[in-house]
Amino acid sequence: MTDQHDAAGTAALSGTLALGGDLPVHRLGFGAMRIVGEGVWGPPRDRDGALAVLRRAVELGVTFIDTADSYGPQISEQLIREALHPYPEDLVIGTKAGFVRTGPGRWHRLGRPEYLRQQVEMSLRTLGLERIDLFQLHRIDPEVPLADQLGELALLREEGKIRHIGLSEVTVDELSAARAVVPVASVQNQYAPSFRQSEDVLEQCEKDGIAFLPWAPVDRGTLAGAESPLAALAAERGVTPVQLALAWLLHRSPVMVPIPGTSRVAHLEENAAAAALRLSEEEAERIGSHLS
Repeated sequence: MTDQHDAAGTAALSGTLALGGDLPVHRLGFGAMRIVGEGVWGPPRDRDGALAVLRRAVELGVTFIDTADSYGPQISEQLIREALHPYPEDLVIGTKAGFVRTGPGRWHRLGRPEYLRQQVEMSLRTLGLERIDLFQLHRIDPEVPLADQLGELALLREEGKIRHIGLSEVTVDELSAARAVVPVASVQNQYAPSFRQSEDVLEQCEKDGIAFLPWAPVDRGTLAGAESPLAALAAERGVTPVQLALAWLLHRSPVMVPIPGTSRVAHLEENAAAAALRLSEEEAERIGSHLS
């Protein structure tokens, strides 16, 4: 394994995926939800620590950062700009809209076209960008026709404010319906070695060359630490359970782009080191069977 304290560029070892067919990113990314306050609300307890995590992520070779206007709200995007602007040429920032926040842990879907347009404009300003490389519909709003939600994003893409459009938490049927309206570059669903309810969506993405961004890739921490169901298997390889879980995801599919998040540099370095871990087919099958 790569030494976690001498790991500059390690994320590049995860391989590369062309997001939307034309935007190369290293397959081990960073999710920027956990750099804000508790309940994904308000500022971080340790602002300097959050900024250090973002800067270290880039040093470690991360070229894809996933965020959303609802993280904070706006605070995650603000921290990304403060830490990294002007951005490295190869850094891709994906953000999302479709949730209104009314307090810690409170999420309300809102997909009205005028609201989505407003949020795109706000994210452009907050992040300091002229175009958002990947803009994801955070959730489909069942109260608004899907064609209206995605149609507005398609208009924003035509205006040059969005490069690629993605979805989050969709079924295979919803993905198909969305692709009838607009090209879809990515799908972000909950997925981990121990949480595979979106297997059919992943398989569809793999078939069609759509990036699959698994959120909660270590199952909300269930796979981390000494009590992890992967602890014994990880010890055999001399790695941590988190590293084994992330390596399994990278092995699982060439369209997989895990986006583990953290607010601590030490955890970030542990995550990045997973990019250097290679699993045999036998090991991957053993892990998958162990967690099924």
